Amino acid sequence: MNSNFFDGHDYFIDEKVNLFKFENVYKIYDEKGENIGAVKQILTFGQKALRFLVDKRMLPFKLNIVNNDDELQAVISRGFTFFMSKIIINDAYETPIAIIKQKFKFFKPTFKIEQPDGELIAEITGDWKAWNFVIKDSNQIEMGSISKKWAGALKEIFTTADKYNVHIDPHYSQNKHKVAILSAAITIDMVLKES
Repeated sequence: MNSNFFDGHDYFIDEKVNLFKFENVYKIYDEKGENIGAVKQILTFGQKALRFLVDKRMLPFKLNIVNNDDELQAVISRGFTFFMSKIIINDAYETPIAIIKQKFKFFKPTFKIEQPDGELIAEITGDWKAWNFVIKDSNQIEMGSISKKWAGALKEIFTTADKYNVHIDPHYSQNKHKVAILSAAITIDMVLKES
């Protein structure tokens, strides 16, 4: 895995809507506004056809996080689901590194990020309407955020509402967990829209 993709602390996600909206593509920028990669939704022909017949929220999905050289950094996938989804995060070598469990409490979504053995890595909670989320580690200490707030020069680059910022505390050093936390945060928009 190209480790420097996950070395940053600020990631800016910008949704690029494809014609007919089959496959979502999200561009990823760093704090300087430079494009460092993308999130690409991978759909089979059968999944595309099913989207006309079945509620999108029930369908499986697969998202590839790639760097600028189109090298795989992480894979996020979900199987068929009927209610709250369980999402699996794999590293670039298809090894499971985390599971995201989604819960809703009074319209406030909560995403628990767990290791494959069930141990809690982090939790993302927040307000879907205001698009403001807090990321806390397993000790309930805040170590990041997801928001639509922009700082400095980036305000000039990002002006529309479908862009958001994922911030991880620079002191957070668990790189393996950071991959899982960032992967979850980067894809939260798509998961919530599908919901």
